Amino acid sequence: MQKDFIARHAGPAPRYTSYPTAPHFHPAIDSDTYARWLGSLKTGQTLSLYIHIPYCDRLCWFCACHTKQTLRYQPLATYLEALRREIATVATLVDPGCRVTALHFGGGSPTLLRPDDLIALMAFLRSHFTFNPTAEISVEMDPNDLDAARYDALAEIGMSRASIGVQDFDPRVQKAINREQTFEQTRGVVEEVRARGVRSVNCDVLYGLPFQTRASVERTVDQIISLSPDRIALFGYAHVPWMKTHQKMIDETALPDITERYEQMSQAAARLTGAGYTAIGIDHFALPGDSLAIAAASGRMRRNFQGYTTDAADALIGLGASSIGQLPQGYVQNVTPTGEYQRIVNSGRLAAARGFELGRDDRIRARIIELLMCDFAFAFADLRREFGSDADPVINEARSIAETDCEGMIELAGGLFQVTQKGRPFVRSIAAAFDAYLARGNARHSLSV
Repeated sequence: MQKDFIARHAGPAPRYTSYPTAPHFHPAIDSDTYARWLGSLKTGQTLSLYIHIPYCDRLCWFCACHTKQTLRYQPLATYLEALRREIATVATLVDPGCRVTALHFGGGSPTLLRPDDLIALMAFLRSHFTFNPTAEISVEMDPNDLDAARYDALAEIGMSRASIGVQDFDPRVQKAINREQTFEQTRGVVEEVRARGVRSVNCDVLYGLPFQTRASVERTVDQIISLSPDRIALFGYAHVPWMKTHQKMIDETALPDITERYEQMSQAAARLTGAGYTAIGIDHFALPGDSLAIAAASGRMRRNFQGYTTDAADALIGLGASSIGQLPQGYVQNVTPTGEYQRIVNSGRLAAARGFELGRDDRIRARIIELLMCDFAFAFADLRREFGSDADPVINEARSIAETDCEGMIELAGGLFQVTQKGRPFVRSIAAAFDAYLARGNARHSLSV
């Protein structure tokens, strides 16, 4: 593919794990609003819970998550006390007839928690919410945190999906991003969790890191394939030092240019599909029998703040500092500073600081963007069935976008707006054409490929 074509279409764009995106959240959606939204959930509706642990014992320089480094355990113990207060407060507002179908521990490093604290936190959650017996429990894991007691604790809480951060196995790249982790360590984690009955293992790999080459990315991908994970996420490194100042520790002169990033991504993707993995969305690969691959094939895959998911819950409740929730009315995000979060929830209040209430046009555009990100297509007839004539203005926009495409990225036939194979790597940029808020703000975004 020509360099100028890549440069035109692989520029900065949102990741669209929500629409509108988080930079457009505003403080008018406060704790009182959030309380009303929680109170409107009805018996029989399903819930997904996200627990944010904003601590690591080392700070990876590539990371764009809300987290901080600590070498002492006391800050985590104090944070857990506040987290339990928030859980209890939220639970009093939610109809007890709602059922939890998914729980995700993210961070930061949830595996930094001591085994007894992890078990106690899970017991506390179960005492305040009703869990489906088949609820998926997933945990983000740092191999450097893990030992036999933690593996046993993860098994005791019922972990059914393990998400293992890898990034790259090349020692030079690892040193450049302050993330040292051997292949043998990673293989050990996969073996330990599978020995304890975990049904699904996911590995995260990054391209576009300092000192990476196509050859080095391919070596890492081949090593990951040898572990036979059920899912592999192939993410492009998001270099956002204006937002995450620790990324300034990364030598920008060692970062691959936009064309090299594209080639790294393309070559890694070909390697994965050649090994029998199904390409899903913009950056996921799964074995054909994995639930995500099955959901994608049947048009049931969704996209939320954790990325691609099979989670179809009626509401996502975020717990912990900086956590984002998604309810039928819209989005809500907790305050980010851990100290402020703890002060608020320890007083018995909700920690919601900002959010966004969805209007009719927002819902139509959100659906279109999700369909593009998941299926690379949407049908006008489906939009009209769901939204009636309200969808017509956006459908007219879609026609105009397709008609002005002169580079073979979009096909429009029989009322089906479809991204071509040529356009799929750049679908974030195509989705951005439907974003009514993008030009209104001054938010900066990472490269879309």
